[in-house]
Amino acid sequence: MLNARQTRAPLTGDPREMAEGVAQRIDRLPVTRTQRRATVAVGLGLFFELYEVFLTGVLSGVLVGEFGLTKAQLPLVLASTFIGMFLGALVLGRVADRFGRRGAFLLNLCIYSFFSLFGAFSMNAVWLVGSRFLVGVGLGAELPLADTYLTDLLPARRRGRYIAWAYTVAFIGVPVVGFLAHWLAEATLFGVAGWRWMFGIGALGAFIVFLLRRELPESPRWLESVGRAEEAEKIVAQLEDEARDEPAEPAEPARAVPNRAVATTAPASRANHARPTGFRALLTPPYNRRTGMMAVFHIFQTIGYYGFGTMVPLVLAAKGFPISESLLFTGLTYLGYPIGSALSLPLVERFERKYLVVASGLAMAVFGLAFGFSNSMLPIIAFGFLYTAISNVFSNSYHIYQAEIFPTHLRSTASSGTFALSRLATAAMPFVLVPVLNDAGVGALFSIMCAAMVVVAIDITVLGPRTTGRRLEVVSS
Repeated sequence: MLNARQTRAPLTGDPREMAEGVAQRIDRLPVTRTQRRATVAVGLGLFFELYEVFLTGVLSGVLVGEFGLTKAQLPLVLASTFIGMFLGALVLGRVADRFGRRGAFLLNLCIYSFFSLFGAFSMNAVWLVGSRFLVGVGLGAELPLADTYLTDLLPARRRGRYIAWAYTVAFIGVPVVGFLAHWLAEATLFGVAGWRWMFGIGALGAFIVFLLRRELPESPRWLESVGRAEEAEKIVAQLEDEARDEPAEPAEPARAVPNRAVATTAPASRANHARPTGFRALLTPPYNRRTGMMAVFHIFQTIGYYGFGTMVPLVLAAKGFPISESLLFTGLTYLGYPIGSALSLPLVERFERKYLVVASGLAMAVFGLAFGFSNSMLPIIAFGFLYTAISNVFSNSYHIYQAEIFPTHLRSTASSGTFALSRLATAAMPFVLVPVLNDAGVGALFSIMCAAMVVVAIDITVLGPRTTGRRLEVVSS
C-alpha cells in the first residue's frame, strides 16, 4: 500500500513551490475513493445533460403535431436550448474560474432542473421555446465544467480513462431518451401526455444529482491558483490519506516543471494581479493560438456531431418512415453512443489524444455519408450505430483534450468559452440544415457534415499540441 504521509511533498513558504507541490502530489497518487465518487457524480450529471440536449430533437415530430408548428417555427424550437447553452457556457464557465468549480456545478443543476419541470407544463409554442432556452442556460457550462473539474482532480496518468468513464455513464442517457420517446412520446399516462413526463424525468434526475454533488470537494488546483493554499492542502492531504487504502501502484513521480510553467499556476495574489485573466487572456499570447484552434474546432465539429444527433429523426421521416418506426430506429442508432464511449476507455491513454480526435473525426465523415445514402432498415441502423459509436470515441477524446491545453486559472473559461461557439453553431444549424434537408435532400445534408469533419481533422493536426500522459503544468506551459 502507498503510505500517504510518504507521498506528501514538504512545502516551504514559497507560493511557487506550493503550487508545484499540490500538482505533483495529485499526479503521483492512485485514484482514490473521493476521485471515483466525483467521477460517478459528474457522469450522472452529464447523463441528464445529454438527455436534455437530445430531448427536443427526438421529440420534434411529436411537438410539431402537439403545437401545430410550421416549418419556419420548428428550427426555433430546436435551436432554443442551444441558444441558452451559448449564454450559459459564457457566463457560468467564467463563474467556475472566479468562484469555484463546485458552486458552478450546483448552480447549473438548479437552473436546468427547475426549467425542465417548468417546460413540462408548456401550453403553447412560446412557453416551450422560453423554457427550453432557460434549460439551455443551465446546461451550457455543464460539459466543459465537467472536463475542467475532473482534469483538475485526477492524476495525469489516469485522467483520460476516468473522464472517459464519466462520459460512458453520461452517454447511456442518449439511447434512454430515444427509447423513452418510442414508448412515451405518443402515449398518455394518467391523463398526461408522454412527452411531458419525459421533461419531468429530466428535472427529477438533475435534482438527484444536485444532492450527490453537494458532497464533492472543491478543485485543489483551483483553490491553489486563487491563493487559498490551506484549503487546497487540506483536500490533497485527505486524498493522500485515502491512498493508504488503495492497491499499490508503481511510483511515477511527476517530472520537474520549468519555472515559467509553474508560474502560470502561481497562486500568490501578486501573480494573480500581474497575469491577464478571463476572455482577454485567451486572445493574447501564449494562448491565442490554442483559442483559435478550439474555436474553429467547435464550430465545425458541431455540424458533424450534433448535426447527426439532432437531425436523425427528421432524416428518417424524410426517408419515408412513420414517427413510431423512426423513433425506434433512432433509439437503436443511439445505442452507439454509450458503446462507443466504452470503446474509448482503452484508447484514450494508449494513443495520443490529438491523433485519436483526428482519426475518429475522419471515420465519422465516412460513416455519415454511408448513413445518408442508405434507404433500407438494416444499413440505416448499421451505419447509424457505427457513426454514433465512433463519434463518441471522438467526443471523449476531445472533451479530455480541450481541458488539458489551458492552465488552471483559465481552464474553465477557455473550455466553456470555446465550447460556447459550438452551442451557437448548434443553434444556427436547424436554420441551415433543415432547409438543406427539405430542398436538397439527405445526400446534400450528409455531404456538408462530412466536409465539416475534414476541416476539424486538419485544424487539430496542424495546430494541436500533444497531451496524453503529460502533466497539466507542462502542457499549458
